[in-house]
Amino acid sequence: MLCDAISKLLMGEMVCQAVMEMIVAFDFDGTLVDSYSCIEEAFRRALEKHFHWLPFKGFWAKVLAKIELYFERPHFGKHGGKVRQPFFFRWHFFRTWFEERAKLSKPIDNAKELIRKLKEQGHTVISFSAEDFIDGMKEHRLKVSGFYELFDDVIVFGRELSICEAFWLVREKYGDETFVWVDDKPWRFIGRGDENTEYVWYYFPLTAKYVKEKILNQIPHLHVIQDLWSIFDVIERIKQEKKT
Repeated sequence: MLCDAISKLLMGEMVCQAVMEMIVAFDFDGTLVDSYSCIEEAFRRALEKHFHWLPFKGFWAKVLAKIELYFERPHFGKHGGKVRQPFFFRWHFFRTWFEERAKLSKPIDNAKELIRKLKEQGHTVISFSAEDFIDGMKEHRLKVSGFYELFDDVIVFGRELSICEAFWLVREKYGDETFVWVDDKPWRFIGRGDENTEYVWYYFPLTAKYVKEKILNQIPHLHVIQDLWSIFDVIERIKQEKKT
């Protein structure tokens, strides 16, 4: 009798732990890496390579950086549908810019170790981010930065998949476990996900300036973190809420 009781207790603990394993999905730019502070320098390097004769390259790099940051605003960053590659992104100049940006990007908050720790705890950790207007460029930058192989899966939306289709692809692959979605652009959360989705806004200063109260008010199950390692606090809070 005692052995049976202990067996049931242990089995119950194992089931509970299994239930608590989650799918943790990370955006890339502005969430795992700072790829924004280097935008201007990446443009300068691309100008040096393709337009070495151009005067005032530092000035033009600054102008191009301002234009790029403008397109990070919520109106352009929703990725509600499938986005076609603008014709000018076919120029070799922009491929060079993306490649230089990949070289210059720096991980945030020891993000690689964070991913390893989450996987050690039994969570499924995926990359869940938008394409870069050049086919395959997001995967290329993930590989250059050393992140690609760390993930259980890499899902890129914006070209072949809309963001909603990408979400349901995750559900098809991994089931209905709690989906913890971490992104520095919370406007992407609006109207997406399901009742078992927890939304985590990572406060990244260069994109946080575009976040308004009216955006945050539309997001249920919202958690706000200012360092990536606080994701463990969020996960623990979710576990406690689900136990009650």
